This record gives sequence, C-alpha cells and structure tokens, in this order.
Amino acid sequence: MTVIDTPTITTETTTGWTQACRLDFLIPGRGVAVLLKGGRQAALFLLADGTLAAVGNIDPIGRAAVMSRGIIGDRGGVPVVASPLLKQAFSLVDGRCLDDESQSLPVHAVQLDGGVVSVSNEPVTS
Repeated sequence: MTVIDTPTITTETTTGWTQACRLDFLIPGRGVAVLLKGGRQAALFLLADGTLAAVGNIDPIGRAAVMSRGIIGDRGGVPVVASPLLKQAFSLVDGRCLDDESQSLPVHAVQLDGGVVSVSNEPVTS
C-alpha cells in the first residue's frame, strides 16, 4: 500500500484582534504603527481626550506607510490625522479625506482589555 502525503490547505484567518501595546506606552497626540495579522498595517493614536483611534497606515495618496507619523489635530470638531507627506487631513472617525473626497483610509476598531490596546485585523470601513 502506498501512502501519499497530501498537503492540507490552510487558510490564515484574519478576523479577530491584534494586541498592539499597553495603554501607558502610548503618548497622547502621537501614533504608532501596528502590524496586523494578515499583513495589514494600522496607525494607532491616543488622542488628548483619552480616546483611542486606528486607521490604515498606508497613505492612499503618497502610497507610503506613514500615517502613524501624521500630525494629529482637529478640523471643524472632527479629530484628524494629517499625512506627513502632503498634509491631507483624514478623519479619525470615518477615515474620509477632508481635502480629497475620492480618498479615504480604512478605520479599525480598537479595544482596551486589562490595560492592553488591541486593533481589529479587519477594518470596520474601507
């Protein structure tokens, strides 16, 4: 009898959460890049009011992974991150670009559990 080893096809699931860091490691107004399961990247921010926000780390206009180094601010009451490349402002609430309606960033959910910040592997909006 011949036994043939048949490889199994495994599919990596990307649903769920990636633990990013402890909350006390984050500096208000500054971002950190998070490598998510499945290879996506997120830019995680702790805002001055204590709110956590995460958007895609790839600038859709400059096409570089730089959004975690963006400038945090406020435009008309909407918390935004400005790309460090060409300074387009993106809403941290829904990811839309406030300077170019054709562009947006994916928004990731953020959770805090036991002092550890986690980011959803899949965006809630794209």
